[in-house]
Amino acid sequence: MDIRELHVDWHDARAVELRAVMDDEMTERYRGRHDGDPDFPRKADVAFAVDAADVARTVLLVDENDIAVAHAALRMLRGRLEVKRVIVADGYRGAGLGRRIMAAAEGVARELGYDSIILQTGDRQPEAVALYQSIGYRPIPIYEPYVAITNSLCFEKRLA
Repeated sequence: MDIRELHVDWHDARAVELRAVMDDEMTERYRGRHDGDPDFPRKADVAFAVDAADVARTVLLVDENDIAVAHAALRMLRGRLEVKRVIVADGYRGAGLGRRIMAAAEGVARELGYDSIILQTGDRQPEAVALYQSIGYRPIPIYEPYVAITNSLCFEKRLA
């Protein structure tokens, strides 16, 4: 499998397409999770919004046909660098690309001068939690803007 790493604009069509796939998957995975909170859609819109101006880098892994098979973005958040929107395309899962896209994101963080990186995931993403913990991410308290998303799980990795 010939997989290359690319750094692209947040609005790159391949990146946008993978994020749309992720949105659909997360909508299905979390269906019913917040039914008891009628204000949840507004909270989620605020918490999960990403301003392209805050994105320091978008990393894709692409196959030999230049099709994006993995995505991670890094954004500036209150003086920290946060990994956002990590996804591996369905037909490519289980091949180590999650580790590879995270290593690429961490490389970007080091290149930008950061000695740590943070991220947020949710309680219905056990495979993501397992990946993050297996590569050295440690749980931290829920941070803004995710405090209102009570099923958030937040992590940090020291890169130094």
